[in-house]
Amino acid sequence: MRTLIVNPGSSSLKLRILDDDDDGGDAAVVATHDLPCREGEAELEELAGFLGDAPLDGAGIRFVHGGADFRRSVVVDRATVEALAAVRDLAPLHNPPALDALRALGRLRPALPLVACFDTAFFADLPAAAATFAVPRAWTEKWGVRRFGFHGLSHAWASRRAAALLARPDPGFRVVTGHLGAGASLAAVGGGAPLDTTMGFTPLDGLVMATRCGALDPGVLIWAQRHQGCSVDDLERILDRESGLLGISGLSGDVRTVVAAAGRGDGAARLALDVYLHRLRGAVAAMAAALAGLDALVFTGGVGEHSAAVRAGACDGLAFLGVTVDPDANTAGAGDRVISQAGGPVAVLVIEAREDLEIAGEVRRLVGR
Repeated sequence: MRTLIVNPGSSSLKLRILDDDDDGGDAAVVATHDLPCREGEAELEELAGFLGDAPLDGAGIRFVHGGADFRRSVVVDRATVEALAAVRDLAPLHNPPALDALRALGRLRPALPLVACFDTAFFADLPAAAATFAVPRAWTEKWGVRRFGFHGLSHAWASRRAAALLARPDPGFRVVTGHLGAGASLAAVGGGAPLDTTMGFTPLDGLVMATRCGALDPGVLIWAQRHQGCSVDDLERILDRESGLLGISGLSGDVRTVVAAAGRGDGAARLALDVYLHRLRGAVAAMAAALAGLDALVFTGGVGEHSAAVRAGACDGLAFLGVTVDPDANTAGAGDRVISQAGGPVAVLVIEAREDLEIAGEVRRLVGR
């Protein structure tokens, strides 16, 4: 089955064509192309140029937020498009380009089966104690306010891949998966099921990110509106696009730039990195508490896979959990691998993010031949 994968990130629209011969191995990547996301607009002409006349059996589009209505992947119809349009502002950096790409594909390939895959689906059955916010019951029951969780496609893949690499298919396997990229979140996964996660109602919550603030006292927002004249649109822009590493450092949201500047003695960059790592370590410990212990810690996503400095900094101070990193293994090697010290009680792994395989699997399940 040949499948188009459309994966909108916070800064790019990643396109992949996978050829899955159903032999049980990984699908082959036939073609790949990344487009910039400019204010949420998909590049219709470039999408058309990428596809050309390539034969396709289906397409899967990643949607970061499915809202309360979408708990599983779905085959797209007109009602689906309308429902997705209604929740586009729940993930303003991601859902708009995904919706634009969905509509573009409907124009370019009207007969092609389209499947919407949701990052929130992995967390649909999160335990009530983890999913429920301490707000009036009406907010939960009538408005659907809850912890949705995000990066679910990545967390699902990473947790299964870790279990396979460590030969730990048993239901007692406890892993914290860390998807660290421009957006970042952790998930506590026990026996293949998520028990907690750091992101909440929207992808703004949790860890410090490239340009997103992460967890923030909501009183700050009330104060900023009441005393500083900030509008809702101002706050959305600032917290989504002008905060995080960029906001603290004043330089960049790119971890590589911040790490390099901190190494040169830039005080603001050093503070940004320290805050980033402080929050990350604390969140790992919180996820381990949700699991009542820890067997493995996984780093995935662009930063998780490529920044040895972030991996080392995150694990520093987590020895009380049994987390130790082999310095040589951390700075060398490629691909999926174990980087923890031999004989340590907790395995630390680097795993390539393969949301594309998760999406392809959902397309095959729903429309495959």
